[in-house]
Amino acid sequence: MTAITAPRFDYGANRVKTKSRPFTRAHSLMGISLHLNGELGRAQTALEAALRYGPRSGRSTTNYLGFDGRILAGAILARTLWLRGHPDRAVERALLTTEDAETLDHPLTLSIALVWAASVFLWIGDLDRANAHFDRLFALAELHSLGPYLAVGRGFQGEIAIRQGDADKGIRSLQFGLAELHAAPYELLTTPLNIALVQGLAATRRLAEARTLIDETIQSVEANGDLCYKPELLRVKGNLVLATPGPSANEAEAYFTRSLELSRRQGARAWELRTAIDLAALLAARGEREPARELLQPLFEHFAEGSDTPDLKSAARLLATVG
Repeated sequence: MTAITAPRFDYGANRVKTKSRPFTRAHSLMGISLHLNGELGRAQTALEAALRYGPRSGRSTTNYLGFDGRILAGAILARTLWLRGHPDRAVERALLTTEDAETLDHPLTLSIALVWAASVFLWIGDLDRANAHFDRLFALAELHSLGPYLAVGRGFQGEIAIRQGDADKGIRSLQFGLAELHAAPYELLTTPLNIALVQGLAATRRLAEARTLIDETIQSVEANGDLCYKPELLRVKGNLVLATPGPSANEAEAYFTRSLELSRRQGARAWELRTAIDLAALLAARGEREPARELLQPLFEHFAEGSDTPDLKSAARLLATVG
């Protein structure tokens, strides 16, 4: 019997060896898998290949996958660009992907584009644009009975409520949305929703519940995937340690250090910046102003775009205080 082997794509060397439509679908699915696994450089190469060689019409990929694979590749590429430290390019790609999806007569594909694009806007801190995408998602999902997307939208609106200061409302929305997703079952976006719920619980001083949920979520991504979120999970865990009565600064620093190490391995500059801000603030609070500056300054200077995003504004303010 002749052995059948899967095609190999040399993403590490930024090369793609085929332009055929079947392999375009393979590039898309491989890029999504690499993204979720935290292999962001290879994910970007694969997703860009799917867009470069894929058909502008979504019909061929829709027939195979139930949705347009090229649109999904664009949506995940937007997230990958943000994680790799390119917020302006991420926004541009998210908007373009949504516009492309609007031209197709395919509600599921458009729902997918709206959800993943909105997740980018949440990361960047553009809550108005995220809300507009969720409003469009609700109208579409209700019309076509796309229950899981309604639940996802409710969950992310809960995150927005928490960020806007209404943590109790946000917690209720997140818990309701997550319960619906678990029942569906539809688990693709439960990790970021869990992170938002942890932050809401922490904001209302329900710290024991928050620590239980963050530990369960870390164990879940280690066992089942979603490793792209692990640096952020470790950062959030470090902040929970600091918020707990009788905090151990050394324990929190250990979580921040692990988060930095993993984000650097993944090439996740956005997670690295967030963690560096928190660790630098911890160092500065202990009077270690120079180590704080040495940690944060080079990373801050790496970002050539996105100076108006909340993360970079926070970094600039902290650097101004440590001089």
